[in-house]
Amino acid sequence: MMNSDELVPKLVRACLDNDRRLVEEISTMLVKLYKKKQPNIAQEISQSLTYSRNGASAIRSVDVQPVPIDRETRFTLCKAEEPLEIDPPILSTETMEELNNFILERTEIEKLLIEDITPPNSLLFIGEPGVGKTYSAKWLSYKLNLPLITMDLATSISSYLGRSGQNIKHIFDYAKSFPSILLLDEIDAIAKRRDDASDLGELKRLVNVLLKELETWPSQSIIIAATNHPDLLDKAIWRRFDRTITFKTPEIGERKLLLQRYLGKYYDMLSPKALSFALQQTAHISAADIGKLCTHVKRKIVLAGSNSDLIVFEEFCLNSCDSKTQKIELCNLLREVDPSLSIRDISKITKIPATSVSRYLQNGGASNE
Repeated sequence: MMNSDELVPKLVRACLDNDRRLVEEISTMLVKLYKKKQPNIAQEISQSLTYSRNGASAIRSVDVQPVPIDRETRFTLCKAEEPLEIDPPILSTETMEELNNFILERTEIEKLLIEDITPPNSLLFIGEPGVGKTYSAKWLSYKLNLPLITMDLATSISSYLGRSGQNIKHIFDYAKSFPSILLLDEIDAIAKRRDDASDLGELKRLVNVLLKELETWPSQSIIIAATNHPDLLDKAIWRRFDRTITFKTPEIGERKLLLQRYLGKYYDMLSPKALSFALQQTAHISAADIGKLCTHVKRKIVLAGSNSDLIVFEEFCLNSCDSKTQKIELCNLLREVDPSLSIRDISKITKIPATSVSRYLQNGGASNE
């Protein structure tokens, strides 16, 4: 019989091909292999198979109920994910401290209850897109070992009068039925200020539904709401959350850690000059955007095999250079971080004609080759 390591690639292929029969066959083989050396894993796989063969969702084997659906469209209203190990988010010291304090209060919940102190169970995340709000929710799911339930706005908001409120209530009832974390991403879409005259009456009713549900939220579960537009939220919504945590674009220390994480082994291939340029150019952009830039860099290094520093200069050259002054500043910044860059190199990086680059450079500093 094959060992468990040999079965894993086959199981992955079967899952990706939606081959249910083969998935069950391989899973049964894994149960036999794990039965003696790791009986807990064998039992967990066996329970998942049992639920699935009985027509129920396999996730019920870990006490997660099937997600609710819209009665008319039959689309799922949310998704439920088991907690998975992920790296801690890279955030400011203040934001990480608030998240860690929340984790401590949740892990020591019994001590608080004994002293008749209400444990925190709700968080409001505020920040621009890509700054780590959703990632932090997934990390909390892992740290607290709770499944993460994410509301699907596309299916929850209905054009039928009253249906949206019912859908929201079904999601809340579902998240309350077992210990979990409910993530309401883009909560401003359903919790806008009720004094907004341009809004529909249906959305105003949604705010009332949300307020009522938040008031009765059980201590066993956690609710996290995230928004890019805090100014749109109804004032009463703010008061319902234990903590409001602000996520900011990364400062230089966080940006360096993000570059190290996302570039991986390629980080050590870059010169201090190239890294300095990347750090300067990524001021005021999100962690997610830094991650995308690093992915572009890695692809080019692998496929082109050319000067890795030059690739970083090209990919991280983010200035729009709308004015002549900005173009001059950028050309001189490149010369400052790496005097060995030629006029041709700087022209390629900045997309500025070489003749203009030559004029913009102050006091020489770049060769003509």
